[in-house]
Amino acid sequence: MIRHIVMFKIKDEYKDEIPQLVENFYGMKGKIEGMLDLESGADVLHSDRSYDLALITLFESREAFEAYQTHPVHQPVRKRMHEVRSASVACDFEI
Repeated sequence: MIRHIVMFKIKDEYKDEIPQLVENFYGMKGKIEGMLDLESGADVLHSDRSYDLALITLFESREAFEAYQTHPVHQPVRKRMHEVRSASVACDFEI
């Protein structure tokens, strides 16, 4: 299994959209074969090192994770995140 974690810093002009961005992530849940779980949420502490938004997903295999990258359900979400983010970091590991 592959755990995929991404954290996003959102551009100031899009910060009001964070609840919708979270909903966009949850809109993928159950619609992508091989994705076993999905969680997302907005930062509540707002510390100096905080990112604004996190996405945590679990895939049954590396192949399922790779298929997710080009899956049609993921593409509009990915496109929107590229528009609204100022930075992102990711970590992908086997469990």
